[in-house]
Formats: sequence, structure tokens, C-alpha cells
Amino acid sequence: MIGHDLGGRYEILERIGGGGMALVYKAHDVLLSRNVAVKILRQQFVHDEEFVRRFRREAQSAASLSHPNVVSVYDVGQEDETHYIVMEYVEGSNLNEVIQERAPLQAEEAVRIALQICDALEHAHQNQIIHRDIKPHNILIGKNGRVKVTDFGIARAVTSSTITQTGSVVGSVHYFSPEHAKGVSTGEKSDLYSLGIVLYQMLTGRLPFLGESPISVALKHLQEDFEEPRAVNPHIPQSVENIVVRSMRKNPGERYSSAREMLNDLETCLLPERLHEPKITFDFDMDETRVMPAIRASAASGSTASASGSPSKGTPSGKADSVTGPNTKQGKKWVKPTVTVAVTLLVLAAVFFGVRTVLGILDPGEVDVPYVVGMQEEEAVRVLTEAGLKIEEPIVYESRPDIEPHTVFDQNKSNMKVKQGSYIKLFVSTGPDMEVMEDFSSRKVDEAVQALMDLNMTREQIKTNEVFNESDPGTIIGQSIPAGQEFNPLESSITFTVSKGEETFKMPSLLGMDEQKARNELQKHGLKLGPDSGIVTEGSYKGDGKVIDQFPYKPGDDVAKGSEVTLTISSGLPSDAVKYTFNIAISPAIAGEPSKVRIVYSDARGDNVESIQRTIEDTQTFPVDVVLAPNGEAVVRVYRDGQFADSFTVTYDEAKSGGSSKPQSVPGQQVEPPVTSEPPAEEQTGEEPPADKPAQTETQSEEDGGESDEQQPE
Repeated sequence: MIGHDLGGRYEILERIGGGGMALVYKAHDVLLSRNVAVKILRQQFVHDEEFVRRFRREAQSAASLSHPNVVSVYDVGQEDETHYIVMEYVEGSNLNEVIQERAPLQAEEAVRIALQICDALEHAHQNQIIHRDIKPHNILIGKNGRVKVTDFGIARAVTSSTITQTGSVVGSVHYFSPEHAKGVSTGEKSDLYSLGIVLYQMLTGRLPFLGESPISVALKHLQEDFEEPRAVNPHIPQSVENIVVRSMRKNPGERYSSAREMLNDLETCLLPERLHEPKITFDFDMDETRVMPAIRASAASGSTASASGSPSKGTPSGKADSVTGPNTKQGKKWVKPTVTVAVTLLVLAAVFFGVRTVLGILDPGEVDVPYVVGMQEEEAVRVLTEAGLKIEEPIVYESRPDIEPHTVFDQNKSNMKVKQGSYIKLFVSTGPDMEVMEDFSSRKVDEAVQALMDLNMTREQIKTNEVFNESDPGTIIGQSIPAGQEFNPLESSITFTVSKGEETFKMPSLLGMDEQKARNELQKHGLKLGPDSGIVTEGSYKGDGKVIDQFPYKPGDDVAKGSEVTLTISSGLPSDAVKYTFNIAISPAIAGEPSKVRIVYSDARGDNVESIQRTIEDTQTFPVDVVLAPNGEAVVRVYRDGQFADSFTVTYDEAKSGGSSKPQSVPGQQVEPPVTSEPPAEEQTGEEPPADKPAQTETQSEEDGGESDEQQPE
């Protein structure tokens, strides 16, 4: 997803968060040139049409809100199966991170944050929008300190059945109102209850209700009371505790009537005159408490009179006994109540001192809390248990990329003495956020690489191993991390086995072969002719019936067994070709002596084609046939005894108009007559012989036996 242009407008830059429902990315709006946050629904929700419909409707309603403490919703869209919401990007952190790092917060800071949240809720409620999922994770705090509430109305898209699932909704159960936990319709006061829990957590650093499962936590919202904030943190002003207690009443009628009323209370709770105001109280069942009847005043006065011993006026002294008898009985009416009270007090005193004695006997001693941070969870539990301490449930599991899984990274009490049997809360790392590997088989490797890089894997972590396979090249046929297995995108590496197609070899050359030989060669290499017989014929200057082309694999190309090849066979010369014959008479270099003759030609069929090689002793004529293409020419070259002797050329137009050539000749060398040692007689005397006497030949002179020399004058 990183690098993708969502909707052709939002360039995804990096992943910045995520929950059970969606992944959140930082993106750049190329149209308005600003950074935005893009929330993309997880794949398991995109096929739930009812969920998607409600999701879009609620998100579009939230887009109508405009308030400085509300994250603005800019756009809601869909690209293929990707449903997304484009929101304002807030540079900073969320309130959950602040609580984890610094809680409990000072009352002033907690109230300041709650004020801004309440202001946002008041604006939303005025627009008939209920948040339904107020929790620290949905409260963003910018670097300028501005508090912004996000995900307005989106929680409504999640059905109540998801309370038992993993993810963000399960985390939200700690902030559910009782009516939300019941699954009944929730309203404005439900948001105020959740805000009360957020304020409680900021002030105390803990949640009011914890349990082993989401259901158990929901039941506590319905049935149990929480520990009052000042009992956890005595530095909380009474006025602030009163706000928390009132907003978290289980009966909605006892909470604030509106966000405006709670906002007004928050604005004044830190005034000096309110800091020590009386603790807030609510009506309760009078049958739960019984009060002992008071002693009547008449009985007390009667007893006083009897004790004085004075007789009544007008009573004769002689009748004193008869008179005092009845009065004495009446005066003794106080005795029974008095005895009852005394006995009761004695019993209560005995019980009190007995309990004190028993508690003194049973009061456990103090023990040092072992420091178990860095230990494995099982070892830490064992060490604390052996020290006489108990483990507070549930153990908090959090993703910590830099800490090994099952390792304790924090505990709520350490380096102190506590009563034996006290509860210690452990925080255990689950390691980095794990992802579930997809099944990439039969998918293209480029697609798989992009999907894993969207999960923050680097290209170096993703390796490929190419093998010959019948699958299309680039198709994944195996993966080293099986589908469905969890993996750590920051540390894991994966190897994809990728098909590079069937095994290949070099395509043989079929050019110049006749059709049958070419067929045999294809069959030998496991190849076959292409569709429609795989044979195409066309005119050519190459040999008739010979292969003049092969397609699509040229000689030397990589080809796999089973591939199809189409052959082009020459059907003879093209219709516009012209034939021409040179008739060349060639003589030996020296008459009567043998010469080696070699003739080559270049025409439309090829260059320097060997035509004739022969040894001659006399002049012979050789016909040389050439073929010409339009606008071309043919050249014949004659070599004799290894030396170039002559060449003859004809153009296409000359051949087309002339038919065969006139005889051409390559003559030999002329032979000179032998030279004598003496000049002829005529040259010696300088005189011509008489006309009636023929000149004497050298032969005749030799026949005379040399007598002529003696007859010549000196």
C-alpha cells in the first residue's frame, strides 16, 4: 500500500497505526498539497455489506462536524475493495500513550484534557451525533497541546456481537457504559460515562474495572462499584472526584444531564472555593440500614422522680407503703431498656476486641516485593508467589517490538514492602505486532513483494529463488513462511520460489533445409509446428523448397520444449525476378599449356557464389546463369591460375531487355618467336640479295658445311 496513489489523489507515505477494524496511514493529498491520515478498513470487513454501509453512513455524518477539538473528516471513498476515510493528520501522540508514560497526571492537566474532550462531545451532541467509543486511544494530543477527538460516530458501525472478538472493540469494553454493556440503545449520557472513566484513568493511572475477559469487565460495569479516585490518589481534589463519581453513576438519571452541564462543572472545579467542597452523595435504599429506637423521655423523667423519694402531694403518710407500691413498679420500667442497652454495648465491645485480637493474630507481616522485570512470565509468577504475593488479574499484555515475547517489562509495585498476600500487577510483552502470512501461491511475485512491503518489510527481507517450472514466468510456486503463520514484519525474512518458465535451450537453425529435414529437426528437439500446419510459402531468391525463415524463434534464441515454430518455405523465384546468362570464352594463359579457371558470381541469390572450377588447355566457353531483382545488378568474376582475370556486369533493366548476353572473352597471352644469336645476312652486308637469287637461309648455310665463310672477302 505504501507508495500507492489511493483514489488517484492520496499518496500513501507510511503506516502510523492500526486496530482491529482498520489500518491508519499517513498520506499526502497531492491535490491540496497537505498531509492527511487515511484509515483503511481491514479485509475481513470489506465483504460485510451491512457493516460497510453503516461505516460509510456514520463516517459521512461525522464529516459534518467542525470543531477545534474534533479531528476533521475530509473524504470517504472506495477503490476496488478498499474502503477508506481521509481525516485531518495530527502531529503528536494519543492519550493512551500519555497515560502509559506519565499517569497519574496532575489534576490540572487531567481537567484541561477532559474539558476539551467534553467540549467536543457537546458540539457533537448538538448535531445529534453520539461517539459511542470514547477512550484514550481515540483522543489525540497535538504538539501544541490541542486535544482532538477522532472516530466520531464510526463505532456505531461495529455490532454488539463484536464485544467478544479481538481488537479495538474488546479494548473499548473497559470504557463501556452499563447500558452499552447491556446492548441497549446508547445516548449522550453513555459518552459522559466513558469520559468519566478516561478522567479516572488519567487521575489514578489505572482502570476502574478489570477482568479476565471482556464479558467479565462488562458485568462489573453493571454490578460492581469502583474504588473511589481519592482512595487511590489522595492528591485529587474533592471537587474533581465528585465529577468522576457523578459521571460514572450506573443509573443514567444520576449522571450529568448533558455535556454542557459537565463542561460547566469542569470549568469551575479547580477554583479555590470548590477544592474542598463536600463529598457528593446519592440516594440509597433505607432498608439497608436500621437505627436502634431511642429511650423515651417520660421514662427518664419518671425514674428521676422515683429516685427523689418524695411522696406525692396530698398523700397521707400512713398510707405510704400502699401508695409507693404501684409507683415503684412504674419507676422500674427503665430498668429493662437500660439492661438491654448495657448488654448490647458489652456484646459489641466484646466483639470489637475479639475481632481486634483475631486480626492482630491473623495480620500478615510485610514482605519485600521482588523485582521481576526482565524475567519470563512463568518465572516472574513463581518468584512473586514464593514471596507470598498474588498476581493481579488480568495480566496486561502489550506489543513491545524491542522486548522478547513473554517477558515482563513492568510491574506496578517494586522496591518496597507490602503486606503478605498483596496483589502485584504484571505487564508482559507480546513482542512486536505480528501479522498473518497470506497465501501467495499462483500470484505474481511483484504483487507479493508490494503486499509485504506495505506491512513494513524491506526489499532485502524478501528473497526469490527462480526454478524451471511449467507455470508462467514470475508466478510464485512456493513460500518459506506458510500461509496462515504469524510473522514479524520487522525481523522475519521470506523466500519465494518463483517459476521462470519451462527449461530452455538454444534454437537450432533450420534455414536452407528442405521441409522434411526441418520437420525432423523440430521433432528431435521436442518442438512442434505452429497452428494451421505451421508452414508458410512465399517467393524467394533462395533455393526452391528450402526454409527461408523461422518464427518466432530465430537461430540461437532461448526456446522451451513444446514450443511452436512456424516455417516459411520458398516457393521459387518472385514473379518480378529476371534470369540472365553470361557466355564467357576463356583461353589458357599460355596457349597449349593448362590453366586453372574459377568463376564466381554475385546476384539476388547471394554474394560470391562459386559457379565453375575447371582446368583448360585451350579456349572454352562457359555459360553462367544469374538472377536479378528489380533495381539490382549481377557481377561475374573470372580467376585464372589464382589471379583475377576479368569481370562482367549486367543491370536488372539490361537483363530484362536483352535476354542472354553476347559472347564475352578472356584471352590468353601472345607467344614471341625465338631470337637467333647472329643477325641475318642482309643485316651483315647491308645489301639486299639480287632478285634472281634467293636469300640463303641459315639452314642452307649449315648444309654447305661452312664453306661460305671462306668465300667471303676479308
